Amino acid sequence: MMTVQEKQAARNDLRVSFEFFPPKTEKMEETMWRSIHRLAPLNPSFVSVTYGAGGTTRDRTHGSVTRIQGETGIPAAAHLTCVGHTKDEIEQIARKYWDEGIRSIVALRGDLPDAGDTYEPTPGGYPYAVDLVAGLKEIADFDISVSAYPEMHPDAPSADFEIDYLKRKIDAGANRAITQFFFDNETYLRFRDKCDAAGITAPIVPGILPVTNFASLLKFADMCGASVPERLRWRFDGLDEDPETRRMVAFHEAISQVEGLMKEGVSDFHFYTLNRAELTYAICHALGIRGTDKAAA
Repeated sequence: MMTVQEKQAARNDLRVSFEFFPPKTEKMEETMWRSIHRLAPLNPSFVSVTYGAGGTTRDRTHGSVTRIQGETGIPAAAHLTCVGHTKDEIEQIARKYWDEGIRSIVALRGDLPDAGDTYEPTPGGYPYAVDLVAGLKEIADFDISVSAYPEMHPDAPSADFEIDYLKRKIDAGANRAITQFFFDNETYLRFRDKCDAAGITAPIVPGILPVTNFASLLKFADMCGASVPERLRWRFDGLDEDPETRRMVAFHEAISQVEGLMKEGVSDFHFYTLNRAELTYAICHALGIRGTDKAAA
């Protein structure tokens, strides 16, 4: 763990951002907005909203992004994917965002509606994320984030390809890369070193996933190719029906991971909130991020 002095020294450069997903039900929407209003006073760099597989949450993503920025004043970043859209449709979506004051986009290839299908570019669309980045930059001067996979994207043929492709996305105009979640800091640090060696100068922002449900984590990890260390399996074993202890273990794991990365010079963190504020807020508080004192109920 970091000393108080180390935390205070690192706090001056510390920046956080938060990710949410569009809610499917009224109850889920209430939970998401409680979480947004709880985290907003921490003054994140931006708040992003995901895009469903095949663009299935297009309207809900748009509604959430514009409302977040309108109600909180925090820059909101809309996820946008190649899957399911033609270039003309992407241009319409992007121009509408720009006209509504949305300046940030998370540009992704996107997931297929049916898991396990082989990816095929949408006819008339942008084939891959690198093409989407270049196309968005032609439409307007968006601030663009892209994805990065320290443990390789499931479709990547090699680790070298992963690095080369990330560099192409940055060279096409992306401002930063946000990683898939990981739990072994050495995995991220080795990846960052390889990016440096490849001439990638944009920030490689670690994606942090506080563990709210271990069974769900295993499913997420399997889908995206992320490894789950044995220490997590051991520490969360037997806690499925003990949420209080599970939260305590999850907090310890997440704060240890973040402070370990801070010691290695990392100052930007992107939290996958899963639309819940409790753990993320506690982690930020422990790091010294107190923000303003005007959280909405």
